[in-house]
Amino acid sequence: MGKRLRQQRRGKGTKTYAKPPGTFDISVNYPYNTNFSKEGEVIRIFNHTGHKAPLMEVRYEDFSASFLVAPEGIKLGDKIYVGKNIFALGSAMRLGDIPEGMAVYNIEASPGDGGKYVRSAGGAAYIAAHLGMNTSVLLPSKSIVAISNDCRAQLGLVAGGGMTEQPIVKAGKHHYMMHATNRMWPTIRGVKSNPVDHPFGGKQHHKGKSSMTSRNAPPGRKVGHIAARRVGRRKR
Repeated sequence: MGKRLRQQRRGKGTKTYAKPPGTFDISVNYPYNTNFSKEGEVIRIFNHTGHKAPLMEVRYEDFSASFLVAPEGIKLGDKIYVGKNIFALGSAMRLGDIPEGMAVYNIEASPGDGGKYVRSAGGAAYIAAHLGMNTSVLLPSKSIVAISNDCRAQLGLVAGGGMTEQPIVKAGKHHYMMHATNRMWPTIRGVKSNPVDHPFGGKQHHKGKSSMTSRNAPPGRKVGHIAARRVGRRKR
């Protein structure tokens, strides 16, 4: 019969795999209205469990507030502009209005989604070129993506740089780092598991069976290439 796989135990929702309270209770994004244009002031800078980068709370002129990713060099009392063509640190504006070569972060993938790219500590992207209705952005991975000019981004680079350069040293510290953000750690390959723990387990160091799996397979067998169109080396 074997034992339950980790994904089966996790899906059951026991306390062992439940996220710590307050991990994702703060939403960091831009207002959904892309025509949002206001001036705000940074009233608080703090660290949050569910985010690697420091966050800042911005109070706008109409007394509304929101949370944004803090840039390197921001301080309390600084002015933040959202939707206005004012080049201030941490301000958010359209990609089409940002000059080439400027560092940006917290970039939207589609207009109004609240920010998807470059949100980790120390990250920064750069405006490569404006091409018609799109803007080419150089991401930290050195890849270039074309994003609509109507997508918004913040000016500067994300605070908290150098956090990942510090050595972890102990496995226990890594455990609590991953547990804080509700991540599964450590992860091992299926062929390294015991036969009772995984369908690909055993001492052969290879799967021993086809990795193609039906979409209707039970949870204990639903591993590998699920409902794959094809598998194996492509013939020329």
